[in-house]
Amino acid sequence: MRFPRATYRNIFVASRRAGERVMESVIRFVEGKLKLKVNRDKSAVDRPWNRKFLGFSFLSNKQATVRLAPKTISRFKEKIRELTNRTRSMSMEGRITRLNRYLMGWIGYFRLASAKKYCEKFDGWIRRRLRMCLWKQWKRVRTRIRELRALGVPDWVAFMMANSRRGAWEMSRNTNNALPTSYWEAKGLKSLLSRYLELC
Repeated sequence: MRFPRATYRNIFVASRRAGERVMESVIRFVEGKLKLKVNRDKSAVDRPWNRKFLGFSFLSNKQATVRLAPKTISRFKEKIRELTNRTRSMSMEGRITRLNRYLMGWIGYFRLASAKKYCEKFDGWIRRRLRMCLWKQWKRVRTRIRELRALGVPDWVAFMMANSRRGAWEMSRNTNNALPTSYWEAKGLKSLLSRYLELC
């Protein structure tokens, strides 16, 4: 026997009272006529901007703009942290390839949302996490000095940075000028913002 897959629906009405009435009617039809079960935990009568649907939500009661749901943003950050985990042994080329695959798929799905500011912020955050991974790869002081010199950093600055006792995350901020956006573009990292603007 085949059972129907779970389906999700939003029904918009003019008032809470109408919403409660429609919800009772829908539950009665689904469970009575169709003999299916309604998940009461996920069903509710609420304002559109307080609910999420397939990762989307609405901005506010004054704007019907589609936005990213808070949980969507949290899941995105969790995935990026996983892909840019500095303790995870992986070449930078392989890391960027995996990142690009995820980023382009993600923005392709959420292109309908108003996400320009998020994309810009995420791009900067992702580059910083990659700088953190790169700094972690340059384990030795000698390696750090060599790599920084190759990037055009003056010797005295390279020596000072290479001998710093600050952690990788803190140094990822200090290496921003040495490893700018153009460096990551040359490495093949794709931009969420650029792709979002193309799709929109």
